[in-house]
Amino acid sequence: MYWVNTEERLPIKSWCKNVEPEAMAQAKNLANLPFAFRHVALMPDCHVGYGMPIGGVMATRRAIVPNAVGVDIACGMIAVQTDCTRKIRSGTVKKVLGEVRQAIPVGFSHHDAPQEWSGFDEAPEIPIIQRELNSARKQIGTLGGGNHFLEIQYGSDGHVWLMVHSGSRNFGYKIAKTYHEKAKDLCRRYYSDMPHLDLSFLPIESPEAKEYFIAMEYAMRFAKESRKMMLDKFCEAVSKHLKADLQLPTLDIHHNYARWENHFGENVIVHRKGATSAKKGERGIIPGSQGSGSYIVIGLGNPESFNSCSHGAGRIMGRNQARRTLDIAQETKLMEKQNIVHSIRGNRDLDEAPGAYKDIDEVMESQKDLVKSEVKLRPLGVIKG
Repeated sequence: MYWVNTEERLPIKSWCKNVEPEAMAQAKNLANLPFAFRHVALMPDCHVGYGMPIGGVMATRRAIVPNAVGVDIACGMIAVQTDCTRKIRSGTVKKVLGEVRQAIPVGFSHHDAPQEWSGFDEAPEIPIIQRELNSARKQIGTLGGGNHFLEIQYGSDGHVWLMVHSGSRNFGYKIAKTYHEKAKDLCRRYYSDMPHLDLSFLPIESPEAKEYFIAMEYAMRFAKESRKMMLDKFCEAVSKHLKADLQLPTLDIHHNYARWENHFGENVIVHRKGATSAKKGERGIIPGSQGSGSYIVIGLGNPESFNSCSHGAGRIMGRNQARRTLDIAQETKLMEKQNIVHSIRGNRDLDEAPGAYKDIDEVMESQKDLVKSEVKLRPLGVIKG
């Protein structure tokens, strides 16, 4: 931990050395919420978000804040080690990724036909879920846009790894927006003393909170299955071109969610927005940019972070700023020197260039009291959403 701010109602404890002013203002709003518990924790990848900083962790007493989960409910990672231990040429990586692109829709694209998943038959009778189910059947197993990716990597353990980063797509977004609006309505109706309406909350005893919890947990199931579907197709392409099979059980984690946990002797609702669980002995995934390494980690169970760690490297500039200021030749040269099959084709793609992100090794150094590295993964090729 780098520093503690004690000027607000609750302390703010930070593993991020220099928090940008906008993110710090959001952290102060969290610390002044009347139902926030103990302290607010900022992970080393902290940067400004919507309502709550990305890379923020907040525990609450008997209240849930939809925007402290985020609009991409259950965005997360899945990773698996293969039994391939040989060096792979970039030409082979391109063939694998080319086949994956044909099998997995990216960006705003969805499947043309509904996909099969037993979970659709178990969908809760919640209006927003029922309204979005038909669309969700075509969204599942698709990558989405922004910082979502599929990546083939080579690990410090001598094995090729596969990794997917994606969430609950527009399905989760609609759930998040619906319950944020309900929270705002409740806070206005009862004249709640809120630092900002972006942090509107649902009292846990309310019907709206009970519904949101059910809807959020269903979105978490949807997102997990969606990642698994993509990983299965990824594996098919890898097996075909590399003659590789999966070696370890898959590791799947969420980094936008809330759940009941016990901390400092109390049962509280821990909101992790762009942060992952890092209980003692728990394995996790911390990705870098498409031009830098990623890590498989083991949690150390630090109570001061509510047993949490970063969800990635974290941005150092917004998407528009990256497109305006980064040099495409410099960014692509960085990756081509490492023989990485990357996804930058023009200036519009610079929002996901390595230069838009913090140095992942510095981020890892900042949280050495939260996690320890198990495997470092070097990117060989990446598809960005």
